[in-house]
Amino acid sequence: MRVAIVLFERFTALDAVGPYEVLSRLPGSEVVFVSTRRGPVRTDVGSLATVADAELAEVSEPDIVLVPGGPGQSDQMTDGPLHEWLRAVDQTSSWTTSVCTGSLVLAAAGLLNGRRATTHWLAMDQLGALGAIPTAERFVLDGKYVTGAGVSAGIDMALRLVGEIAGEDLAKTIQLGIEYDPRPPHDAGSAATAPAEIVERLRANSRHLLT
Repeated sequence: MRVAIVLFERFTALDAVGPYEVLSRLPGSEVVFVSTRRGPVRTDVGSLATVADAELAEVSEPDIVLVPGGPGQSDQMTDGPLHEWLRAVDQTSSWTTSVCTGSLVLAAAGLLNGRRATTHWLAMDQLGALGAIPTAERFVLDGKYVTGAGVSAGIDMALRLVGEIAGEDLAKTIQLGIEYDPRPPHDAGSAATAPAEIVERLRANSRHLLT
């Protein structure tokens, strides 16, 4: 099973690496990081780079496609090589997936029209404007399209995907293997539970997070 994880400049590291840690443990999986060019691709922070081992044209029929999010997503919204590749591989993929604002890229490519999907809570309005049906859930399955909410939700999304592909027993085994047992020190992981002043502060600064 070939898993293609898309990279672009200023992607968010955990959006890609979280699902990688899960999906790379599927028996027989082959994960390839793909971009418009081979070589290192910088994350949104800039101090970390992930290497794209293949160009888009070199990966024609992946079984799973995953698009991360991050501020660099704003540069991936116009029709071009990435959108063309996404539409092409979507014709044969078993699963087309995203994390965080990666769903905006899928939607801009026309793959989420009329489908339930999620994204980072700050980008819900944008997702709706692109033809998807915004759904405020940790992850959303609509047919073969699986979208995760913001950043860390990619791990949850990937574990659910493993369950769909290979059964819950393997998903639970992988979860235990990576010791994914989140117990954050603060109950501020969603806009529904975080203090109102923090929610509004992030909302006011969202242009720095999403662009």
